[in-house]
Amino acid sequence: MSAEQNDDWNAVSVIQWLMREGRLLPDRDAMLAGLGDKMQAEGAPVARIRVAVRTLHPLVMAISATWKSASGVVPVIESQHGAEENPAYRGSPVEVIFTTGQPYRRRLEDPLGPEDPEVLHEFREQGLTDYYGRLLHMSSGPASLFTVSSATPGGFSDADLEKINLIAGALSPVVEVFNAHQISLAVAQAYLGPRTGSRVLEGQITRGDIETIEAAILISDLRGWTRLNSELPPEEVVALANRYFERVAAAIDTNGGEILKFLGDGVLAIFTGSAETACKDALAAAKMAQDTAGDLDFGIGLHFGAVQYGNVGSAERIDFTVLGQAVNIAARVESLCGELQQPVLYSETFANALTGDSTEISHRVLKGLKEPIGIFAPA
Repeated sequence: MSAEQNDDWNAVSVIQWLMREGRLLPDRDAMLAGLGDKMQAEGAPVARIRVAVRTLHPLVMAISATWKSASGVVPVIESQHGAEENPAYRGSPVEVIFTTGQPYRRRLEDPLGPEDPEVLHEFREQGLTDYYGRLLHMSSGPASLFTVSSATPGGFSDADLEKINLIAGALSPVVEVFNAHQISLAVAQAYLGPRTGSRVLEGQITRGDIETIEAAILISDLRGWTRLNSELPPEEVVALANRYFERVAAAIDTNGGEILKFLGDGVLAIFTGSAETACKDALAAAKMAQDTAGDLDFGIGLHFGAVQYGNVGSAERIDFTVLGQAVNIAARVESLCGELQQPVLYSETFANALTGDSTEISHRVLKGLKEPIGIFAPA
């Protein structure tokens, strides 16, 4: 079917679908899948659609999703900060569109030369015949990218592009809503963690909104922090702290934990699940962190018990955290690491939940407790 034979496809029906159904779908990927299917069902000569959005995330610069007529929406691609320095990005249609703010059109049935971006050669080899991209302008924040490609002989007609631009105008506010949610989720997860961030966005934001859960608590503390601050320039102290946080955070994330707080020179994290699973994961994280410590000197204290998990704070400033005696015990255990010259210590309760062997290092009354407890280290 030629491009001319598709000139009468119905863009209004696509726009009505966006306004009535597409905007109500659970996420941007589902909306994009529906949009591609709807445009194709109406007779639009589209074989590939891509939407790329800029993010507010400390690690990810942009997130893009692509619909293909043969396979639906392919896995989301995350572009890291610095990706714009990649040779494949320089001179690409995406860079041209973001830099100039103008639409970009290239007929792929026409001869392509070495001056044409490599990605267009790849599209042509995949059987695509035309490429068109433009910005989706937002009311706030950076614009998003919208590209469409055709596999129809002759590509897009002028009438096709007029209709695609009409759809892009209707798509902009829909994408902006999805972007706002995505940015909120990214920021919440970056600052609060995936579990806590999701709970906040789901509405658990009232002060005093607390639940009691059982968890393994991990508390870590960087040794000699006061001395380091007095001996090293500020930029070196910050770099050292970031190296420490990266190692501990990587170990916690790898083993299924969630960081709740960076406490100046310390870390507070929890591991949930059964007592055996939570303690096994927490200990694995502690060992991994110490195995990758390098020249960093820090202790890790572990305990398992009931904690109050939720929102606390003042009337105008709240915080999502864990409270309770179990947290205090983990902190007391960690404070013994230097004295007992052990990188990892845990309570008797924690040790009892493990299936492996442990070595009792001490037996003492911790501050806040009336009875002595065993202090253990990995065997």
